[in-house]
Parts: sequence; structure tokens; C-alpha cells
Amino acid sequence: MSWLRLACQEQLLPGATLQQKWDAALAAGFDAIELRGKGSGVFAARLSELTRARDDGVVMTSVCVDMAHFLGAFDADLRRDAVVQMREQLSTIAAVGGALAVTPASYGMFSRRLPPFDPPRSSGEDRRVLVDGFGELAEHAAAEGVRICLEPLNRYEDHMINTLGQAAEICTAVGSPAMGVCADTYHMNIEETDLAASLLQTGALLQHVQVSDSNRLEPGGGHLDWPVVLAALETAGFTAPLTYECRLSGPAAEILPRSTAFLRCAS
Repeated sequence: MSWLRLACQEQLLPGATLQQKWDAALAAGFDAIELRGKGSGVFAARLSELTRARDDGVVMTSVCVDMAHFLGAFDADLRRDAVVQMREQLSTIAAVGGALAVTPASYGMFSRRLPPFDPPRSSGEDRRVLVDGFGELAEHAAAEGVRICLEPLNRYEDHMINTLGQAAEICTAVGSPAMGVCADTYHMNIEETDLAASLLQTGALLQHVQVSDSNRLEPGGGHLDWPVVLAALETAGFTAPLTYECRLSGPAAEILPRSTAFLRCAS
């Protein structure tokens, strides 16, 4: 259907430059590229490279963070540094015509499902930290004309935000139109009771969707019910690109075009 647009994270695409990756993306059926936001100033230092790519016609809609620590860190200095790094990433993606940056609350920091099971900070303190941090990022995003999106991760990767409903609650508490929710179908497959219902209930807060199958492979490589998921997104009026964040079951030149054709048929 005409509403379906697809993006691919840059590391999945063959090619040594963004221009070469863009050619590969178009050949595989993609409409845009999602950048990978390395931390410690690495992503911001790519601005000249990204600007040249934009001028050459490469469409870069978003950036997904790849940092050593996040704004939900237990240590205050690490939280502050994560906010600073995210502000840089928001400014950089805005400078090249992108729409948003995506970050989880944390990644690999703590899980209530693994020993020692009890985190060193209460749920109330978790919420305060996230509302404060995302509040600052949303204000910066609004000034730059872009958005910040909170991505829930599964229970084994993060103890704070695991469902779209939890992410939506933080967005509501922040209260900024520059903040939204990112849904990732792999994490949803673990955490959500009903994927379609969760997408619909998130409503207008749903600003970004990352797709991979039940086993983290490309769409079509697992057992997710893609027609149901895509129908829910269409009903919700979601029109932004669905972004591939996945592993590949074979060579990119073979797997990616097969998978994009699969999704388009499923829609």
C-alpha cells in the first residue's frame, strides 16, 4: 500500500560511504537511511560527512543511539554526559534534515529478571530521572525542530521502560510535542500482550517504529504476524518510515530486497 515507507539502519547496508549505502538502499527497496549515533562526540564529528551525503541526495531521517551509557544511568555524572551527548545528536540530525533521535532509557545496565534482581534505585526515582532527562532533551529537540523518541527495551535489557504504555506515560509526564515513543517489534514480541492493540493505544505519541522479526532477524525471518502489525499501523495513521533494526539471515544484497518485498506484500 502507498502508506508503507521503509528505512534501513546504515550498518546493515553494503558500501563504504553513505552514498554507496544509499545506492544499495534504493536497490533493496528502501526510502531512507537511519544513522547510528556513536557516543563520545563521534556522531557529531560526522557532520561534514553527513552534510555531503545530504547534498548528494541521501535521505537520512533519524539516528538511533549507540552509546556506552544512557540518561537512565545510576551515576549522576554518567546521566549528565548522556544528556549532553544526546543534545549533540539531536543538533546533528537536525542539521542534515532528519526528523528525530531514538534512545532507550538504558541498555544492559540492570534487569529485574537477573541477579541481584533488586535495583539500587526505586521505581519512583527511576521515573524522576527519566522525566527530568527527557524533559531537557525534549526542550532542546523543540528548539532544533526535531523530536526525541523513547524506545522500550525488553525486560532482560532494561528494568525501567519495557512497554509502549510505560514509554507513553513518561512522554505524557514530560508534556512536550517534541517527545514521542519508538516501538521496536522485537522487544514488543517479548513484552506486549497484543502488538496491534499496543500500537493503537499509543496513538499520536507513536512517532517511530523499528522492525525486526520475533528472533531479531529481518522481517519475514521469524514468526511475527506482519499483516496484523501493518494493519494496526495503517489504522493508526502512521506514515513515517518503518526502520529495519535487525540481524540478517544471509548476505544483505540477497536478504534485504527479499524482506522489503515481503513487507510490502504483507501490507
